[in-house]
Amino acid sequence: MITKDMSITDIVMKYPETAEVFASYGMGCIGCMAARFENLEQGALAHGFDIDTLLEDLNAKIKK
Repeated sequence: MITKDMSITDIVMKYPETAEVFASYGMGCIGCMAARFENLEQGALAHGFDIDTLLEDLNAKIKK
């Protein structure tokens, strides 16, 4: 399960399929330097996305 306190890099490394979700939100997290030290909540806030919706989409992706 993905949580809002996980780093973006850790999420993509553990669940590579989530890269599609990040891309669909326009978040180029894989190549972003901030992804190494930002957690998911910080990244969502920086991009103006609702953290709960993003979490739902990411967790749905890994359950498939």
